[in-house]
Amino acid sequence: MQNIKQYISQNKDRFLKELIELLKIPSISADSAFSQDVLDTAEAVKKSLEKAGCDLVEIHETDGYPIVYGEKLIDPNLPTVLVYGHYDVQPPDPVDLWNSPPFEPIIKKTELHPDGAIFARGACDDKGQMYMHVKALEFMVNTDQLPCNVKFMIEGEEEVGSNNLSTYVSLNKEKLKNDIILISDTGMIANDVPSITTGLRGLSYVEVEVTGPNRDLHSGLYGGAVANPINILAKMIASLHDGNNHITIPGFYDTVQELSDEERAEMAKAPFSLEAYQKALDIDSDYGEKGYTTNERNSIRPTLDVNGIWGGYIGEGAKTVIASKAYAKISMRLVPNQDWREITELFKQHFEAIAPKGVKVKVKPHHGGQGYVTPIDTDGYQAASKAYETTFGKKPIPQRSGGSIPIVSLFEKELDSKTILMGFGLDSDAIHSPNEHFGVWNYLKGIETIPYFFQYFTEMKKSC
Repeated sequence: MQNIKQYISQNKDRFLKELIELLKIPSISADSAFSQDVLDTAEAVKKSLEKAGCDLVEIHETDGYPIVYGEKLIDPNLPTVLVYGHYDVQPPDPVDLWNSPPFEPIIKKTELHPDGAIFARGACDDKGQMYMHVKALEFMVNTDQLPCNVKFMIEGEEEVGSNNLSTYVSLNKEKLKNDIILISDTGMIANDVPSITTGLRGLSYVEVEVTGPNRDLHSGLYGGAVANPINILAKMIASLHDGNNHITIPGFYDTVQELSDEERAEMAKAPFSLEAYQKALDIDSDYGEKGYTTNERNSIRPTLDVNGIWGGYIGEGAKTVIASKAYAKISMRLVPNQDWREITELFKQHFEAIAPKGVKVKVKPHHGGQGYVTPIDTDGYQAASKAYETTFGKKPIPQRSGGSIPIVSLFEKELDSKTILMGFGLDSDAIHSPNEHFGVWNYLKGIETIPYFFQYFTEMKKSC
């Protein structure tokens, strides 16, 4: 890849400006009030792919938000890389915790990002990382160094479960046919410790509703005589973990695969400072399932967490009321071999079974997906490893992630393709949180590294 650093240096300001313009659009797929903004973002992605050099770019309508498809096919005898990303973003709430408006991107220097970081919702997840691929394509096309075919599939519903993606993929298998899928929606250990994500956890997301009396009641007249849905819900949720923080749902662990001592020892070689971890989060201790390290708890072990809980009066001042209803949203991160549909049903059966008399319980499944592990002996992984080694000067560490990208297992099932996860974000980038950001250095390093993946993967496939 000749002159790639020079090309990036010459176009750095433009690359940043283009991303900032994309980040200004509040493409919040979870909130219908922003529907037009999501559609506008799809149009912006389409235009960026056209300018980058795709010969064909289409916006494909779905029952939800559209999928942007693009391609640059140079030779049917050459390999094809399918790039996946998403242009929708998480809601920015709570907005008052942002140091700057979430859709008014600014670049600020930080301790970890002395070259500056872009602060905005979607900066790292996933607009910034998706846009690295657009600029990498631009470089390869403009310098006549594109070594193989490339296709893009950029969706607008990842943050709400990719509900329409499976239908699109199943109906467009020939259009999406590829030799490898490339995704940048993960992170790496540190800027001086590159890593490649080799495993993802699955996900089951549910909402629960507990109903007591048929209306809100005066807590003085009825307190102590009627089941309080908020109290009941709190007790039910608390019972979902035992004293060792082990999940108590019967059958939950039946298909969990335990890693060998050798595999756990390999994981432990990744650099990690518990002290720095606690300091970064302003906590005085880690917390989790007994018998496992922090890095094991957030990657190879399943979890259950309450993501939101509400009911009753939460306004200013006091209102002595027993609420009629209480609600919670709960996510379960799953490990490979745990089927998310089975886990959802196990949760539903258990949660309904532990409800005491005096209340009614509803469990509403939202979305989910399977976990995924990719082997490290494939051409795709080896090409990615070599690409990182070329630009970082050191071999990347294979690492399992605690996050979920449910569509990865879908791609393997429907397209018979392996996925390579080349992420350039950091754990500290605050994705899904206030003050999300993405390092300028990381953004440009991704643009530099991705073309080498194309080069090395093509060379490896040719030699087969």
